[in-house]
Amino acid sequence: MDLFTHVLVAYLLAYGLVGFHPQYLAAGALAGGLPDGDAIFFPLARRFPILRHHGITHSIFGVSVVAGVGCLVAPLLAPGSPLVYFLVLEAGGLAHVAMDGFTHFSVPPLLPFSDRRLELDADRAINFLTLGVSVASFYLLLGVERNHVPFEYYLVTVWVLMAFFGAYFFLRLFGRLKMGRKLRSLGEFDRVVPTSSPLTWLVLSEKVENERVRTSWARYTLGRGVVAGPFRVEGSLESSEHAGAPSNEAEALDWAYPLARKANRMIESTYHFGEAFQDAGGSWTAVWYSLEFTMFGRSAAVKVRFPSGGGAAEVRSAFYRPLRRAI
Repeated sequence: MDLFTHVLVAYLLAYGLVGFHPQYLAAGALAGGLPDGDAIFFPLARRFPILRHHGITHSIFGVSVVAGVGCLVAPLLAPGSPLVYFLVLEAGGLAHVAMDGFTHFSVPPLLPFSDRRLELDADRAINFLTLGVSVASFYLLLGVERNHVPFEYYLVTVWVLMAFFGAYFFLRLFGRLKMGRKLRSLGEFDRVVPTSSPLTWLVLSEKVENERVRTSWARYTLGRGVVAGPFRVEGSLESSEHAGAPSNEAEALDWAYPLARKANRMIESTYHFGEAFQDAGGSWTAVWYSLEFTMFGRSAAVKVRFPSGGGAAEVRSAFYRPLRRAI
């Protein structure tokens, strides 16, 4: 989930727990965003992996430590009960962990005791619907309504937002449960990947054999079944020397795959697919796309161009729009 949604949902949760008390609402909202502060540990994360993004700060232990310290410091800044401060700080932090685990971006809630992952695959890591609603809500609550409208209007806004997010999370989870049951009847597929719509999902399978990755995927819409695919693609994990240029699409994809994995971690760490095409000059271009990191019809991808006369391949990472297969 995006930072704005984390903060807004924690704010709404704090309101649901303690009502309108500005100091507690501010503390809860702050706690909702704090776990992503692990970005400051980036220089240390390679030496101490527990400090990586979605590491110890995205665990019950990490959240509780922050809440414990916060409940002692917060009353010094704004009068209030340490116990209530702990409650809203703990709730805000746990809401962050739960929302990240709700998506396809896993979290380790039991660190440092266990690295077992929580990943429900019920939503994208960043969904532009919730992002847009959250940004607009902050503008409405803190800009338009604050000290400008009767208190009752504020209460209506808060309850409408609580109803929206409750319905949104229910719909996404309901769709994920339905897709989990559908998988049993789809044969070759064993994984579900969310799209930006709760009604449309990707189903896929990925197998690694003899240093080669083979991926099959299709687009599934609830109530309609498979609406695109299945598509199949494969590539070699091992890079090797090649003379000249590829002679066909399969060869271009095969040669480009290890280069794409090396150039962009998104290709290595997410489900992906590829396509290749030849231009008028005879050069082949292969593009490997992430199936999980997409926005506005584009996907995190690596484009590899093989010159027609041979020579070093040109490798470039960017967000690309697939030419022949909608993501």
